Amino acid sequence: MAVKMKISNLEVYGDSILVINQLLTHYKVRKDDLIPYHQMATQLLEKFDFVTLEHIPRKDNEMVNALANLASTLTLALTKDEAVYLLVCYHWVVPLALGASQEGVNVISVFSIDVDDLRQPLIDYLEHGKLPDDSRHRSEVHRRAHHFIYYKEILYCHSFEGVFLRCLEEDDASKAMKEAHSCICRAH
Repeated sequence: MAVKMKISNLEVYGDSILVINQLLTHYKVRKDDLIPYHQMATQLLEKFDFVTLEHIPRKDNEMVNALANLASTLTLALTKDEAVYLLVCYHWVVPLALGASQEGVNVISVFSIDVDDLRQPLIDYLEHGKLPDDSRHRSEVHRRAHHFIYYKEILYCHSFEGVFLRCLEEDDASKAMKEAHSCICRAH
């Protein structure tokens, strides 16, 4: 959008110090799956006369914190007549749009099989009072259980702010992270 508006000086603020330092060439991009994104960002930054990149710690970013708090409060039950309307950003960055330079990128897919649900020991303890057989896991579950509630077959974690956060299973957590990092949801 800034390119289309013919802006010549651009200020970029990011909450990832790693990404900022990679774009400033202080750090090297080591993960192969991030290289196309880095290349696209670098090509976009070259279209401006002057670019400033600055790290803003997430705790200091009031807009992101406000959106995160809004998102967590929207999980409260609404009646049938209530509706919440939010403006959602549907901006997809597709690094493969760089063209033929990406044809040589190697991709390795890794699938995990039979991964245990990390929530299950807490659910077993909260619902049935059952602790794991392993003494280390038993004490860990017993120690952590007071931060959680199990309500209507959903596990919630009690946050420091007093908000109950839904504990997602691995597939849902992966989907949420993909959506958060693809700009569908900016509150992350």
